[in-house]
Amino acid sequence: MATSSKNQPGGPQHLTTSRGAALYIGAVLGPGLLLLPGLAAAEAGPASILAWLALLVLSGLFAAVFSALGRRNPSAGGVIGYVTAGLGPRAGLATGWMFLAGVVSGAPIVCLIGASYVTDLTGGGQLARAAVGAMLLLTVIGLAAGGLRASAPAQLVLVSLLTGVVVVAAAGSARAARAGNWAPFAPHGWLPVGSAAATLMFSFVGWEAVAPLTTRFADPRRQLPRVVAIALAVTTALYLGLAVATISVLGPRAATNVPLAGLLSHAIGAAGQDIAAVAAIVLTLGATNAYINGAAAMAGQLAHAAPGSRGSGPVLRLLAAITATGLLLIILYGLRIVSTAALVAVPTALFLAVYLGAMAAAARVLQLGARGTCRCRAGRQLAGPGRLPPPRQKRPPGVRRAPPGEPRAARCHAIAMTLPKRHTRSPPRPPPTRTG
Repeated sequence: MATSSKNQPGGPQHLTTSRGAALYIGAVLGPGLLLLPGLAAAEAGPASILAWLALLVLSGLFAAVFSALGRRNPSAGGVIGYVTAGLGPRAGLATGWMFLAGVVSGAPIVCLIGASYVTDLTGGGQLARAAVGAMLLLTVIGLAAGGLRASAPAQLVLVSLLTGVVVVAAAGSARAARAGNWAPFAPHGWLPVGSAAATLMFSFVGWEAVAPLTTRFADPRRQLPRVVAIALAVTTALYLGLAVATISVLGPRAATNVPLAGLLSHAIGAAGQDIAAVAAIVLTLGATNAYINGAAAMAGQLAHAAPGSRGSGPVLRLLAAITATGLLLIILYGLRIVSTAALVAVPTALFLAVYLGAMAAAARVLQLGARGTCRCRAGRQLAGPGRLPPPRQKRPPGVRRAPPGEPRAARCHAIAMTLPKRHTRSPPRPPPTRTG
């Protein structure tokens, strides 16, 4: 899970390929990786690996689409701007509110992930886990209210920590893998593979972050394919490596809320639980702080705040909503009224709706852009040489001033539509000849 806090990370004016790839990887990876392999294995068993593969293919599609959107319209303001450009302002606002609701309902889940690793180390049941999760949530809310923000370098450090822990856990526990843990392959049938894929969708939110970053590359056409390829390769290796290790090493014990602690115990011994708990707390605090800051920026945008405004109204209302909603969900979890899978289903459904809207908008925006390019070329051929106005000449009547960031194809299309059609004249008929 990633939010717009990762969408606009700070950095130099021009991104190098390596730094851009690191930011792209950080947009997708998150603390959900500490929980979701166990949930997917609990729902579908070893067949959950099929859900991982399907979502990795879908992740590649998301990356390609949002990269194309960034090249087509680099001035767009994130996922709200894309949906607005493709489907209109109402759809853009609805998408923004759904995204914001997903962040509000997802923040307590991240806190419960960290709490699960703490109680796995210290002991305690589900009620104790809920109490620790509530304390983590209140801590993050207090830090956000005090103005603490996770900078881009801090986010990269968190991503590096998560990557290192996953690599050590998956590679170090490989000697304990057993081929017999893959049988039976689908103990609950094939339908649970779909529900496992829906659960895992929570880990693949974040590719909307790639589009705004395209303006920060010195040569996007050359760098962007390499960056996307590196990011896809790294995330695919991490996700598949952890999923395969969870099933191969843990076997029937893979259906747990703390799969990484089990793998680290096999990899480095008794200290594995301690390292997993510390890493989970750091990732929970850092990632949730980043989520809340990103959601605060989106809340200001939805509230029609002026650019650069630092009014505290939308932020305070957001923090109050996260606190009330988060504590309510954590209490319901502690009383065993809702399960972890049910909690994950709420933000997953919201983010899935956001992505479907973004994909529909992308199809329309990219299709219109292609038509505009064709119409621009046709306009040049139709008008002939010298008929299109030069850049500094007066615009033809009926052609509006292009707003900043409008694609050149759209301007060419508008100019071409105002030009008169060329008609080929037939040769004059010879005068009739008189006879006699």
